Amino acid sequence: MENQPYSILLYYCYASIEDTEAYREEHHLFCIENNIRGRIIISPEGLNGTVSGLKEDCEKYMAYIHADPRFAKTEFKIEAFDKHAFAKIHVRVKPEIVHSSLRHLDPNVKTGKHLAPEEFKALKDQEDVVILDVRSNYEHELGRFKGALTLDIDNFRDFPEKVKELEHLKGKKVLTYCTGGIKCEKASAYLLEQGFQDVYQLHGGIIKYGMEAGGEDFEGKCYVFDNRIAVDINKVNPKVISICHVCGTECDRMVNCANSSCNAHLPICEKCGWEMEGTCSVECKENPEKRPYDGTGYYQKNTNGYNPYKGLIRRQDKAKQPLHEQKDPGIRADHQS
Repeated sequence: MENQPYSILLYYCYASIEDTEAYREEHHLFCIENNIRGRIIISPEGLNGTVSGLKEDCEKYMAYIHADPRFAKTEFKIEAFDKHAFAKIHVRVKPEIVHSSLRHLDPNVKTGKHLAPEEFKALKDQEDVVILDVRSNYEHELGRFKGALTLDIDNFRDFPEKVKELEHLKGKKVLTYCTGGIKCEKASAYLLEQGFQDVYQLHGGIIKYGMEAGGEDFEGKCYVFDNRIAVDINKVNPKVISICHVCGTECDRMVNCANSSCNAHLPICEKCGWEMEGTCSVECKENPEKRPYDGTGYYQKNTNGYNPYKGLIRRQDKAKQPLHEQKDPGIRADHQS
């Protein structure tokens, strides 16, 4: 994979951004000029992104982020790939960089102790340790650490309510983990706020653990938020833990239900995928909103007429001028984007 021409970057940074709309415009234009695609969230509390591009373009993008003093500490998880992992670029302003309902917590002030992958690996099997998965159901059902405690949540914003069920663990060392580390920043901070004393987080999340510790004891696949849907993590002792939603056979092939009004994220084997036309039930198969199934279980919105400048309104007399020659682009954010 190291010889693949593209890179996929996963990152976040908690840092204050005062004028989020202005920075969104600037950031969006940089991505367009450098053919970076993906999903980026900008909020008053920082940045969160998953993007793809040619390796040299991704190098420029990382340098762009690091050149801003606010984001100089940003760490990137870099994976090689054979093509873009996204069809579009979306840069959006939101209240939080991950929807948590915990806006009052600042991980730069207080959060769980960061553990490097090898430190996490050394600590996770100790007797007084609890490994806590803070991700949603469809994520941990596909893959999770051996022996991990999972929570019955459909969205991370439900995490605070579930913490009430963990009171009996306050005397334990609690090791939190998620895909890339961002949810653990708030989750571990909230656990500390609720009286847990010994709280840790896997720095860089599952992705970094796979890169640096071989993914040992991570069972199943890791759900990711790009066109790949699920990726292998464990190179040491891999194991499939999920089963096909339709027939119950062992399966780690993740798809989205072809019924757009359902769109459930579920493991469905290839045989059932074709037989059910990409849906998760007879009801969904018969639904008129069902999308054509191509065998992947991933449904990209129609890109016909896609305009990467959507969300940017520029002066008429600048419209045909190359971006790098424009000293004053004269743009503003479209609040509908």
